[in-house]
Amino acid sequence: MERLCAVSVDLDEIPLYHAIHGLPPPAGPSAHAVYELGLPRLAELARAEALPLTLFAVGADMAREASARALRGMAERGHEIGNHSLDHPYDLVRRPRAELERQVRAAITVLEAATGARPTGFRAPGYTITDELFEVLAEAGVAYDSSVFPCPPYYAAKAVKLALIRARGRRSRSILDTPRVLSAPRAPYRVGRPYWRRGTGLVELPITVTRLARLPFIGTSLMLAGPARARWLTRAVVGAPLVNLELHGVDVLDASDGLAPLRHHQVDLGVSAARKLETLSAVVDVLRRAGYRFVRLDEAARRVVCEST
Repeated sequence: MERLCAVSVDLDEIPLYHAIHGLPPPAGPSAHAVYELGLPRLAELARAEALPLTLFAVGADMAREASARALRGMAERGHEIGNHSLDHPYDLVRRPRAELERQVRAAITVLEAATGARPTGFRAPGYTITDELFEVLAEAGVAYDSSVFPCPPYYAAKAVKLALIRARGRRSRSILDTPRVLSAPRAPYRVGRPYWRRGTGLVELPITVTRLARLPFIGTSLMLAGPARARWLTRAVVGAPLVNLELHGVDVLDASDGLAPLRHHQVDLGVSAARKLETLSAVVDVLRRAGYRFVRLDEAARRVVCEST
């Protein structure tokens, strides 16, 4: 079986990180650092490494003309545009069904109008999804989801972080998923009910974790690891039929990008953008040497459908 790797990027803007940490909204140009600085760096990385990207965008960000123009440019260069909800509410799954439908369907409309490309994939805010949200996705004609993150170390770290934020008298907008998601398959599957079991429903492309210990293989952990240790982490996922490497736009930013106030809360901002890009190149190198072909997530989803029929 051919080995595939898809690099996807959640384009969460800086105000969302302030919301996670219970901080006031940022002021000034730094509020748009992901689109203004991060997206051009990702575009250059994609060009240099010949990488097709899948970019999960928040529909509301398209109200800013410069952001919409930048995302459209990426679509015109062949990168996939995915649906990351209309407003990125971290508690989306706790909202009424009508709001789930609005967040999914309105984002599709807005993103298609802004970029000329209709999103066929979805990623839930904060990786948190439910059976009901899967029903909404299917009814909206979404082809695949990529939200499930079966990673015990990440789940534990998030729980501790949220507890510390509460202890300091701040309120995070982030929420915890059910711990039962940790038993979900590592490889692509069709969801059952509950969604962490295999079934005949929507195609799910889980975010990759390592074998055995299920360590997180995502941008944050790789950026903090640095090039050498990131190579080791990458070798721990080699062999998976699909490596679904999930990044965020902030993974190519650092404190010097006007984000110094966030540095204390977002430790990966202490790593320079140049070193982060070096780390990503090291990861790509290991996977290419292991025989992986880089594809967009929509192609990976189509392969799952073909192999399951």
